Amino acid sequence: MKRIGVRWLSSLIRGAAHSSKAPNPKAKLPEKHASNMTKDSSQRSNLQKGAPKQMLADRFGRFHNYLRISLTERCNLRCTYCMPEEGVQLTPKEELLSAEEINRIVRVFIGEGVNRIRFTGGEPLLRKDLHDIVAATSELKPLGLREIAMTTNGITVGRKVPELKTAGLDSVNVSLDTLDPFKFQLLTRRNGMEKVMDSVQTCLDHGIKTKVNAVIIRGVNDEDVEGFAALAEERPLEVRFIEYMPFDGNRWDSSKLVPYQELVEKIRGKYPEFSRVRHEDAPNAVSKLWQVDGWKGRVGFITSMTEHFCGACNRVRITADGNLKACLFGNEEVSLRDAIREGAADSDLKMIIHETLQRKKARHAGMFDIAKDTMRPMTTIGG
Repeated sequence: MKRIGVRWLSSLIRGAAHSSKAPNPKAKLPEKHASNMTKDSSQRSNLQKGAPKQMLADRFGRFHNYLRISLTERCNLRCTYCMPEEGVQLTPKEELLSAEEINRIVRVFIGEGVNRIRFTGGEPLLRKDLHDIVAATSELKPLGLREIAMTTNGITVGRKVPELKTAGLDSVNVSLDTLDPFKFQLLTRRNGMEKVMDSVQTCLDHGIKTKVNAVIIRGVNDEDVEGFAALAEERPLEVRFIEYMPFDGNRWDSSKLVPYQELVEKIRGKYPEFSRVRHEDAPNAVSKLWQVDGWKGRVGFITSMTEHFCGACNRVRITADGNLKACLFGNEEVSLRDAIREGAADSDLKMIIHETLQRKKARHAGMFDIAKDTMRPMTTIGG
C-alpha cells in the first residue's frame, strides 16, 4: 500500500476554480477578523470545554464534531438560489464517492469525535444506495455517533421514511420556500408543493425529528413568512428561515436579502408574544430559536449573512466528489477521494483532515466579498 506523507497534501489542493491561497497559521489576524473572534469568544469557550486537541480542532479552538456529506450533485428540482436555470455540469459517476468510501470516511471522523452526520445533495434520495449508506452509518452509533440526519427537498421522502427510519435515520430537514403552489413553481422551476407538505407530515407521523428550511428572498416569498411561522403553532417541528446567500449562478443581490431582525418584526406583527428561547440555544447552534408560549413547535433564524456564527462553527463538509471543505464559503478544497484511491491509510486521511482544518479562517469574508468570488453552485457543494 502506498503511504501518503505530509508533502502530498499540497498536491490535493484544488486549482483556481476551487482554491485560494491558504493563510499563514502564525499570521496575525486582520483587525476585522480579530474583533469578530472577540465577539464570538464566549461561544468558542463553550466549544473548547471538553474538546480534545486532536485532528478535528482548528487553530482557533473550534472542535468540529458535525460532518455533512453530499451524496449526489443531481436534483429533481431547480431552485433559483441553489442551481443555475440551465443546470450544472455533473461529475461523472465514477468520480463520485462510492458507498464504501463514504463509510470509510465516516468511520475516520467518528473515531476522532464526530457525533452528528448529515447526508445532503443535490437530492440524496436520488441515490439508489441511500438506504445502505444510512444503515452502514447507523452501525457506527456504538462508536459515539448520536444522530444521522438528512436534508431533502421533500418530493419523494414521504414514501421512503419508514425504511429510512428502520435503517437508522433520526432527523430530516425539508427544504420548502413557499406555501403557495404558484410561487413554488417559480422558485423550483418544477411542480410538487403538495408532495412536500405531505412528506413533512409523514416524517412527523413516524416520529422523525423534522425541520422545514425556507430561504427568504425579498419580493419573491417574503410574504409567506407569517404562514410559515404558523406551521410551528400546531406542529412539533422547527421552521427555519435562512438568509439568502451568494453562490455561483444564483444571481444573488443584497437588496433581495431579508435580514433576521426584519423577519422577526414581521412575525411579531401577527404574534406579539413571539420571543427568543435563549435557554435552548446550543453553544454551536446556527439557528436562533423563537417561540410563542403554547406552540407545539419553534421558529429558527439562520443569520449567516447579517450575524455570522463563525466563531462557534463545528461543521466540516465533504462534497459528492470527495472534496473536504472546511468552510461553506471558502474556495479551498482537498480531495479525500483522491487520497483514498491513491492508497492512503487512515492515518494519512487524519493528517489531511487536520492540516485542512488548520487552514480554516476565523470567519467568512462577508457577504459582499463572497458575492464577488467564484464558488461552486450550492447543489455541487451539498446543502
